Order: sequence, then C-alpha cells, then structure tokens
Amino acid sequence: MIVQLFNGISLGSILLLIALGLAITFGMMRVINMAHGELIMVGAYATYVVQLLFSQYVPPAYFDLYFLLAVPLSFVISALIGILIELTVIRHLYGRPLDSLLATFGVGLILQQTARTIFGAPNVGVQSPSFLRGGLEIAGVTLPFSRLFIITLVLVSFCLLAWFFYKTRNGRKIRGVMQNRSMATCLGISTRKVDVMTFAIGSGCAGLAGAALTLLGPIGPTIGTYYIVDAFMVVVVGGVGMLVGTVAGALGIGMFNTLFEYWTNASLGKVLVFACIILFLQWRPQGLFSLPTRSLD
Repeated sequence: MIVQLFNGISLGSILLLIALGLAITFGMMRVINMAHGELIMVGAYATYVVQLLFSQYVPPAYFDLYFLLAVPLSFVISALIGILIELTVIRHLYGRPLDSLLATFGVGLILQQTARTIFGAPNVGVQSPSFLRGGLEIAGVTLPFSRLFIITLVLVSFCLLAWFFYKTRNGRKIRGVMQNRSMATCLGISTRKVDVMTFAIGSGCAGLAGAALTLLGPIGPTIGTYYIVDAFMVVVVGGVGMLVGTVAGALGIGMFNTLFEYWTNASLGKVLVFACIILFLQWRPQGLFSLPTRSLD
C-alpha cells in the first residue's frame, strides 16, 4: 500500500508539473496550445545540452551541478520560445480557438522536426546526477530520490506560481485581464504585455516539466506528445483556470490510474480512468473548482 500510494503521488506530481503550464495558457488565456508538448521537449533537450557542455568543458568533480543549472535554464529557454510563438502566431488568434488549435499544432510539428534535424530521431539519455541516484528506505520500501526530487520541484513550482498570481502586482494584472479584458484595458493595463508575460510563464513551466522528465528515462522529439492528453484532462477535471483544481485533478488522476493498474493492468487501468473522467464531467462539466463570476453565469 505504501508503494502504491507513493506511485500515485509520484504520477500525480508529474502530471501536475506538466499541467501547470497548460493551466495558464489554456485555463487562463483560453488558448488551445497543441505545441505544449513540444515546449516540454525543448526543456528536456535543454537539459541534455547542458549535460553535454558540462561533460566536455567542466571538471568531472563539478559534473553533478549541471542539473541545478539545467532546471532554471530549461524554464528560460522554453519561456523565450513561448514568447516567440505568442508574438508571431498566438497574438493574431485570440478568440478563435479552432484556428489557434490548428496553428499551434503546426508549430508543434515544426519544433519536432527541428529537434530531429539537430539531435536526430533516436532517443538520447540524460545521466542523472549522483545525488539523485538510489533511494530512501522507509519501512522496507525504497523511495527513489529522483521521484522525491520531482515531488519537491512540483511543490516549489506551485508555491511560487500561487505567490506570483495572488500576491504580486503583475499576478493580479494577469488575473484581472483574463477575467475581464475590456475593464482591465479601461483601467490602463497593457493587455498585450500581460498576454506575452502569461504565455511565457506557461511555456516556462512546460520547460521545467521537460527537465524533470529527463530523470525518468530517455528523451526524444515526441516525448511531450505522450503527456499532452493527460495534461488537458487534468486541467478540465480540476476546473479551467483554477490552480487548486489543477492540483486536485492531477493527484486524483494519478492515484486512480495507479490503483486501477494495480488491480487490473496498464491498458485496462487507462480505460477505467478515461471512463471515470467521462462520467465525472457528465455530472460536473465545470470541473472540481470553478470561478464564480457573472460572465460564467
């Protein structure tokens, strides 16, 4: 039971880290960003490049420090690419969800082919730092350090996002623009700057997820596509635009997925999770949490 509980929390934390960026771009901005998985790939390859640079130009004694540098760097690189996507594509498609879906799908294909051109089609491995190898022994159960690190990274990322959106001036601007754009404009807020900043933060969170996924196995040009459907499910089940709902949705899906797979098998467990989500959305289409506003009424 301890192993299954830890596996559920671990899977939920990974889904949460992936869905945090989507909760911002899709939940707050109402932009269906099909290139979110490719931004995860960008963060993963950024970690891989930092590892190569450290292995060639840094003494072996300091090699383990590469990951501590790769985590914030993956956020920055993905955020910069997100800004480029917003300025060139997304800014012309606000209020046109189907067009944004098709456009970002094309952007995702471009990013995938670019990665294949630069790094090749086969998957590449990222060597975990020595301090993340092994595990913690508790009651005869080994909890991998890599999974514990991902859980810690998720907690820190979520706390920083919550502090930014609810305690800072720019965070309040973002929430104001996303709830009532015309009124925010009348109050003197530059909605264009807010849009760019919001999309950059969501893209940067995807890059963080990519850096974390390098601890779990090889990475390739399609690493993000394996998680994009689950990320959308987390955001919809938790409640569109609600960070607390994203946490609840990720942990709930992670726990149910682990338990169903333990009782049945991987394929049937996934089917049962999808069936439960469909039934839940039939009963509560707005998700676990929703924002009470007149526009939603």
